Amino acid sequence: MDLKKTKLVIFGATGDLTKRKLLPALYNLEAENLLPEDIKVIAVGRREIISDIYKEQALEAIKSFSRNKPDFTIINKLLEKIEYLKMDFTKDAEYQKLSTLHADTKQVIFYLAVAPEFFETITLNLKPFLKNFPLPPRVVIEKPFGYDLNSAIILNTLLVKTFGEKNIYRIDHYLGKEMLQNIMFIRFGNTIFEPIWNRDYIEQIQIISSETIGIETRGNYYERSGAIRDMLQSHLLQLVSLIAMDRPQDLKTETIRDEKVKVLSELIPLTLTEQKDYLVFGQYDRVGEIPAYREEKNVSPDSNTETFIALRLLLNSKRWQGVPFYIMTGKRLPVKKTEIIIQFKKLPSPYNSEDLKNNQLVFKIQPEEGVYLEFNAKKPGTMEEIVPVKMDFCQNCEVGINSPEAYERLLLDVIKGDATLFTRWDEVEHSWRFVESIISTRRKVKDFPNYLPFSWGPEAAKTMIERDNKVWLTLEEKYENL
Repeated sequence: MDLKKTKLVIFGATGDLTKRKLLPALYNLEAENLLPEDIKVIAVGRREIISDIYKEQALEAIKSFSRNKPDFTIINKLLEKIEYLKMDFTKDAEYQKLSTLHADTKQVIFYLAVAPEFFETITLNLKPFLKNFPLPPRVVIEKPFGYDLNSAIILNTLLVKTFGEKNIYRIDHYLGKEMLQNIMFIRFGNTIFEPIWNRDYIEQIQIISSETIGIETRGNYYERSGAIRDMLQSHLLQLVSLIAMDRPQDLKTETIRDEKVKVLSELIPLTLTEQKDYLVFGQYDRVGEIPAYREEKNVSPDSNTETFIALRLLLNSKRWQGVPFYIMTGKRLPVKKTEIIIQFKKLPSPYNSEDLKNNQLVFKIQPEEGVYLEFNAKKPGTMEEIVPVKMDFCQNCEVGINSPEAYERLLLDVIKGDATLFTRWDEVEHSWRFVESIISTRRKVKDFPNYLPFSWGPEAAKTMIERDNKVWLTLEEKYENL
């Protein structure tokens, strides 16, 4: 489509998301000449400031959070495209300030960078203005998309009636990360992987997303979300769908989404017995000067919100029948990283099986971005000693490599109208249906806190995976490098 005469309206323009992610992303797109020349950014906020003051604040945000060193020629070019609109979007009468938004506009994009409780108010008040635009307006919604299945259905019904499904961009920033985009290329673009991407050759899959930080200043948000809503229902189940999906017939947006939905619809809900054995919740305690979760700002002193979850899930599909997917995520863990570990089965071999390690393919999502393959080889200078070796590709380790931030790719895709990296409603719906019983079980947990900061969570998480004679593959091993 013609990208000229585009207006990007950001609700929540003075908030943390806009400051840390959206403004730096817009700057980096401008630096790479990817923003349309005629785009106009309307920054909507409730603070009593003028555009010049807002632009000064935008400049500081770009200087603080951009991955690229600020170039003031480029910054000034971007700032000329930004206009601040003081508007209290909680008051219906204030929306008259948008009555001329359609003037000289071909495409408008509404970005709701606000707390979820404002989604309904903003959507209802925007509806009367939407018919004035030549092209259907688009809306970008941040997670969490609903608080549970019922609230998600209510929100989705409102959005679909207002904008239409094709114009709703439910953003999950994980899907904009470079290595997640690379998973499909590596799987379907190489002969060596896809033929063995099934239950006959794969022993297990682990998805581990750990953070060293606590909740910082997000107490109000985290008390309502916890690790289930913050990570499992959105990011981590999306990773499962990308790893487990069948090969799409083509790379069209809806074809890829259809394959992801198939995976999410095949998730087998945990029975009560399985929940007892294969579902672990945790909450971090105090150690030294590091506060316990219950001591964090805006957190209840007797909170039962989980900051850690580990579970085993299975898929009801021919490809993955019997293959366990182990998921772990939490705050205050030993390292910051997100990895997907594909461990292959040992096959019959003339060599001593005790000397052979399982082959592994590991996708490193963050902070390092890359992939490595571990296999067995003869150690140089010996007769029979077998050692694991690793072929490692890291795309952001070399000097001069500066991978785009997720929001850069996602913002550009919204502008272009490409929804491939955004979640469709049925993806969200199946995810909520799977976690509903998990949320119900978590409400009954009372033994918090139950792990110390910088450990790998509660001891029960280790016991859980050992029931299947497996271990968490979280600790780096030493390899002979090729």
